[in-house]
This record gives sequence, C-alpha cells and structure tokens, in this order.
Amino acid sequence: MKVLAALSALALLSGCGLQPLYAGGSSGAVAQGLGAIDVPPIPERAGWLMRNALMDRFGHNSGPAARYRLDVVLDDDLEALGLLTDDTIGRERRTLRARYQLVDLSTGTVLVDASAGSDAGIDVVSSEYATISAEQTALENLTQEVADQITARLSLVLREAQ
Repeated sequence: MKVLAALSALALLSGCGLQPLYAGGSSGAVAQGLGAIDVPPIPERAGWLMRNALMDRFGHNSGPAARYRLDVVLDDDLEALGLLTDDTIGRERRTLRARYQLVDLSTGTVLVDASAGSDAGIDVVSSEYATISAEQTALENLTQEVADQITARLSLVLREAQ
C-alpha cells in the first residue's frame, strides 16, 4: 500500500512541469548562456570584487565567444548609526546596490535592466584596525550576496529565452 502511494505521488510530481534551472550541467542552456556573458571592468575596489564574483559564477568565458555584455554600476555606501553618549559612533551600516543591464551584443538590445542589493551592520570598536577590517569583510560578503542575486535573475532570463 505504501509503495503504491509513493508511486502515485511520484507520478503526480513528474507532471507538475518543474524543471531544474541548471538542467544539463555545464552543457545546459543556462550554463552556456552564463558562460557567454562578458563583464567589463567595474571601477573601485567594490567593482573589482563584484566583477570577480560574477566571473566566478559565469565560468569566465568572456572575450570573442561572448554573446552578452553585463554592464554594472555599483553604489557602495557606509553610514554611521548608533551614536553613543560620548559622541562616538557605535554602529555602521554598509549598503551595496548594483544597477545592471544585460545587453545582447549581436543586436544591442537590453535584455535585462534591473537592480540588486544588500546591506550589513558593523560594530564599531575601539580598535581602528578591527573596524576597518570589519568594513572590508562586510564589503566582500555583500559582493557575494549581490552577485548571487544577479546570477539568479540572469539564469531565469536565459532559461526563458531558450
């Protein structure tokens, strides 16, 4: 009886139309599409981190084989929060926002025009070195999060295009 119930549930699940996003692995349509995206250099340290994070996710197949170009403009903001009784800052918030466009190089058409972003809280401590290190770590983590958001959105668009 349990086997029959499991088989019927499996049959229902196969008919729902769900398909893996990365079906076919590295030879699948989404992976091939991501591999065909060129990411031009992005200014500043945050841009360098973002470009590297995106190229890691896309498979770094830029150059003559590129079919798409991803233009990214970053807004990196560090703001002071939490003023203490001795007029010092006790907390900061780092915000990273990315405005990006995926351009089809053969037609010049903008396929995606969107934004992604994330923020992180940072404790300001008495050690200036520790605070600067925390700010840099927050930036590194934020670029990874935003790169994941961009990759997920582009993956969906590339899957729909196939």
